[in-house]
Amino acid sequence: MNTVSRVLLGASIVFFVHETGVAQKKLDFAQSWGQKQSLTVRTNQYPGWADGTAYLENDVNDGHLYQVNVKSGKRSIYTIPAKDGTVVYIDSNDIFLKSSDGAVKKLTNSPDIAEQNPTLSPDGKYVAFTRKSNLYSVDVASGEEMQYTHDGTDVIYNGWSSWVYYEEILGRPTKYKAFWWSPDSRKIAFMRFDDTKVPMFPIYSSKGQHGYLEETRYPKAGDPNPEVKVGIVHLEGGNVTWADFNEKDDQYFGQPYWAFDSKNVMVQWMNRDQNNLKFYQVDPNSGSKKEIYDERQASWINLDHDERITYLADNKYYILKSDKTGWAHYYLYKLDGTLVNPITSGEWQVTELKRIDEKNKVIYFTARKENSARFDLYRVDYSGKNLKRLTFGEYSHDVNVSPDGKYFITKYSNVSTPDRFALLDNQGKVVRQLADSKAADFASYTYGKTEYLHLKSDDGLFDLPLTITYPTNFDKSKVYPVVFSIYGGPDAGTVKDTWKGTANQYWANEGIIQVSADHRASGHFGKQGVAYMHRNLGHWEIIDYSTIVKWLKSQPWVAKNKVLITGHSYGGYMTCLAMTKAADVFDFGIAGAPVTSWGLYDSHYTERWMDTPQDNPEGYKTGSVLTYANHYKGVLRIMHGDMDDNVHLQNTIQLVDKLTDRNVPFELMIYPGSRHGFDRSKSKYDFNERARFYYQYLLEKPLPKEFK
Repeated sequence: MNTVSRVLLGASIVFFVHETGVAQKKLDFAQSWGQKQSLTVRTNQYPGWADGTAYLENDVNDGHLYQVNVKSGKRSIYTIPAKDGTVVYIDSNDIFLKSSDGAVKKLTNSPDIAEQNPTLSPDGKYVAFTRKSNLYSVDVASGEEMQYTHDGTDVIYNGWSSWVYYEEILGRPTKYKAFWWSPDSRKIAFMRFDDTKVPMFPIYSSKGQHGYLEETRYPKAGDPNPEVKVGIVHLEGGNVTWADFNEKDDQYFGQPYWAFDSKNVMVQWMNRDQNNLKFYQVDPNSGSKKEIYDERQASWINLDHDERITYLADNKYYILKSDKTGWAHYYLYKLDGTLVNPITSGEWQVTELKRIDEKNKVIYFTARKENSARFDLYRVDYSGKNLKRLTFGEYSHDVNVSPDGKYFITKYSNVSTPDRFALLDNQGKVVRQLADSKAADFASYTYGKTEYLHLKSDDGLFDLPLTITYPTNFDKSKVYPVVFSIYGGPDAGTVKDTWKGTANQYWANEGIIQVSADHRASGHFGKQGVAYMHRNLGHWEIIDYSTIVKWLKSQPWVAKNKVLITGHSYGGYMTCLAMTKAADVFDFGIAGAPVTSWGLYDSHYTERWMDTPQDNPEGYKTGSVLTYANHYKGVLRIMHGDMDDNVHLQNTIQLVDKLTDRNVPFELMIYPGSRHGFDRSKSKYDFNERARFYYQYLLEKPLPKEFK
């Protein structure tokens, strides 16, 4: 017998009739944005390990951190060890050290000059930092400072990154730090940058009566790069030992790696064309170098800043991660550069080393082997034999391995299964299930289901992965608009077979199909897939995305004139390209901070894929949105921060110039004071404006009061 549908006034809960006779709840506004509990509940979290016998558990009810014995399950309050509880931080331009007992000690006294990136030495006795483009250390016990360099200026930086190194090579998490302690705490390796020849890019701020210019040394494609030297200083001071490279050469240096015994430092070197990677073993006392590895690829090589090389404690071997076969794998090398053997191989990708068991000559690592949209934990011998998957099921796993490698905790899910936690041993046996975020009344809700699937590329070479979140109470006899969310950058896929939370449920309730998809060069198909992008950014991505949208529009349940594409940064580039080069396929677009011409973006990132504009003028022309501005149709909304120091507002202005010359309608929003990501206050406005756009063009009805 069917139940009666009704709406409870004053509460945004709608009940629907189902054949089972069980009333179904529809997520209200707050639930559908994840602001209030619904399909899932908060669970305890498992941030790491106390030691090999006990894992850590954050209790969401009492807020305490516990250690839990893996065998008995008994838990007790966890006390952070003194060596792990010491932190250094900056307050009012000075460095402070806070001990695990809460005691605070001020280490520097220069309130008018800012210190940067204070970093505790491995033995906890010293703190290295930079000040006014020079490298220093301070003795924690005595407060005595040691200055190692003296030539820092507004264009010469010691231990502080030039912009392009921060953004593209060393990585944003470094916060411009470009120095590294040796394991024995007696030496510091650092990079010295000379930006004298790097062009200055002006960023205008409209604040105040007269505004001001923020000037950044920013090398665009084909421009001079910073000159770089690699130096080593000894704790007690003295002259800098410079690694034996010529800083005048057109080259790049990757993050250096100290040997386990601190007796040498491995320096990554790469040519400007980025297709030749060499490793040099550098003597920290003389600066002399010895080449121990030479890799060349026809397209490019990524200058990684994480786990490219992992030294072993035996001081005889290192493990190398490389995609030289077309797929990322691990290799065992002797310190002199002799290859012992590949540790992993095949048409699949390793992702991260989780633990090395040197006693038993085994590594534990994650990989995308069973399915490119999922992550699993494996173990394998140094020899490459006895490869074993340790995780289970058709889930994607996020693992945390114990210090001794005997156990691991996994957080696992897929598109239809909310997050769960389990404890396993190193043979893959489940010791116990720990937590399940699925709400007890999960089955009483009706919501938009997500499906993970593949679609054959037009040329038949690739099974392109995508996820589709269907509208709540999806009915194939009806037609629905589509929001197609992408990023699209090289080796930067976004399709993962994981639980998506409820942030997509509002639009599912409103009757919008939501799609996420990846192209052939997104990383799902290894480096051999990514290499399709060489010298022609924008070409294959838009072909593969168009294939997917054409398939969607061929379905009877998709509105043929209501497919919206949206993305930020590279995704903004893809969106603008879709609304110009592929305007016959896409109907609407919302582009955030788009690159519109690769000649306007930075040297290292752009040239990795495209070579220089001088070497590849045709590729830069065919990869530019500006080239296809005459093809624009539909409705495009562009958003950009006026202080964006990554993708300059210049990109959007040049596209606006082209579109206004054509006298065609489009939307533009500049966010004053915002960088590449919009400031929080601007983000709320952007959230509401995105909703307004969806309602106006896809749903064709007024914006609800909740967004106003």
